[in-house]
Amino acid sequence: MFTFLIVVIALIGIVMTGLILLQAGKGGGLAGIASGGATTQILGARQAPDVLEKGTWIMATVFIVLCVLTNFVIDDGGTQESVLQQSQQTNQQTLPAPEELPPPPLEDALPPPPVEDGE
Repeated sequence: MFTFLIVVIALIGIVMTGLILLQAGKGGGLAGIASGGATTQILGARQAPDVLEKGTWIMATVFIVLCVLTNFVIDDGGTQESVLQQSQQTNQQTLPAPEELPPPPLEDALPPPPVEDGE
């Protein structure tokens, strides 16, 4: 389900980019280039920008709603833990517990015998 929503969001983003580029802004945009101005011939001089603008608003609304809903669909099947908790558990697993360490050798634990210089 998550992958499906991501694919739909990506497709909506591509379509929305095309709709935005086709709109005639102050500089004319790509609307005049597309099919030699066929959008104005098919839909009329004023109806084409209205349709493109409404399509952009609808696509933007669906895009935002799907992005918010995608957060609720994410489920990894386990308990939610932060990255810090996961790294702490990893460190605890790699380091041996204090009771598992072997005792130090006996000769290292005793101080060296005193040396007498008088003989």
